[in-house]
Amino acid sequence: MEQFASICEASGGLIARALRGDLVIPDFGRLERELRETYDLVRGDTRGATADYIPQLKRVDPEKFGIAVCTIDGQRFSIGDTNDPFCVQSLCKPVNYSLSLEEHGVEVVHRHIGREPSGRGFNELSLTADGLPHNPMINSGAIMACSMLRAHDELADRFDYVAETWRRLCGSDRVGFNNSVYLSERRTADRNFSLGYFMRERGAFPERTDLLETLEFYFQCCSIELDTEALAVVAATLANAGINPLTNDRVFNPNTVRHCLSLMSSCGMYDYSGEFAFTIGLPAKSGVSGGLMLVVPGVMGVCVWSPRLDSHGNSVRGVAFCKELVNRYNFHAFDSLTMGEDTDKRDPRRKKNEAEISVTMRLLYAASQGDLDELRAVLATEAEPNAADYDGRTALHLAASEGHVAAVRYLLVSGARPDVTDRWGGTPLTDALRGEHTEVADLLRCKGIGQPAKSPTKRTKERKDHALQS
Repeated sequence: MEQFASICEASGGLIARALRGDLVIPDFGRLERELRETYDLVRGDTRGATADYIPQLKRVDPEKFGIAVCTIDGQRFSIGDTNDPFCVQSLCKPVNYSLSLEEHGVEVVHRHIGREPSGRGFNELSLTADGLPHNPMINSGAIMACSMLRAHDELADRFDYVAETWRRLCGSDRVGFNNSVYLSERRTADRNFSLGYFMRERGAFPERTDLLETLEFYFQCCSIELDTEALAVVAATLANAGINPLTNDRVFNPNTVRHCLSLMSSCGMYDYSGEFAFTIGLPAKSGVSGGLMLVVPGVMGVCVWSPRLDSHGNSVRGVAFCKELVNRYNFHAFDSLTMGEDTDKRDPRRKKNEAEISVTMRLLYAASQGDLDELRAVLATEAEPNAADYDGRTALHLAASEGHVAAVRYLLVSGARPDVTDRWGGTPLTDALRGEHTEVADLLRCKGIGQPAKSPTKRTKERKDHALQS
């Protein structure tokens, strides 16, 4: 019992939420089945090619493919090559940007980095009119963010600081470093050196920045290795406002995560970011090693790894998976505006029968208020007109008891039965008589007396006697 109690306490309420059925994805088994279907569907897409400007990345098996999911409750699922480590490359940019915000604050960081989409390639020689990198999600902005991280520490200590942050974000020690990729990237880094000198010429860096050390630091951050499962937990930490769902460790404060996700939404997918925001509507970041982190705020984090890239430098299968995900589920940031229209989409956050219960409550409340417009809207969704509450009272019972003639008439035309009885054996007619709503009673009589089907209880007899006296 002591061990069980300590586990419950360490779980941060997870066991209690599981027993109550309050997990963010109540039917996780169904989600798993549907993710397997999506994996099989996307796996057949063999378009694209591995990155060729970094020799070590070109040698990666292009057929590798893995998908991992972690919810903000710590529910996890993975399929495919999810335990193969790969270099994070540009997936390091949101993390380094967040660390710079934590260290210096928004105002200081954005004196040196813009926050607008560039509309250009991720490594293009381009700065804003003020001589700043456009945003922290492209190479120039990421180099600038690196220049601000623990700038007065030794390079080894700065790298350890970043690596330890990755360990906290994924909740494990599965954080490595690929020295071959680091050496390969440094040897082919002419464009990044050009960006560094270009920014230094424009006076964009903080004072006393060592440019060569900053570039070395940036190459090292890009060469950090994680696997797909670990990166899904990183994405889930961002989805959970900076708290790791497996360890309950607060890695970033909520404001930092908000700023980071905002820029991931507008700039995280290179010069495909606008189309991605339009189509997918979720914060994401991709890298040229084939990794793609997707964040569903308040729900879960997803990582897809597939090395074949499109012309923008994004994983072909990664983007295809994201499209299938939002086509199946209402995860798009603005799907709430089209509820009732996108009937093919499902909300996995809803409990079983939650949608049916919600519709029933809307129907009953509209009937009790005599709200004809709302009744029309609810019944137009093919709601059951004879749905009842715990006491067996239907919309017709409630409309009749309140004397709403127009509502009663509309419910009858829509298929509401006047002979349905509540738990006390009462019908809509007896409710109308008790409330002295003569017009409603006459209308119900035209459709049938609606006498109780059950043998009356003592309470039912008392109610009928009172109704007859009325």
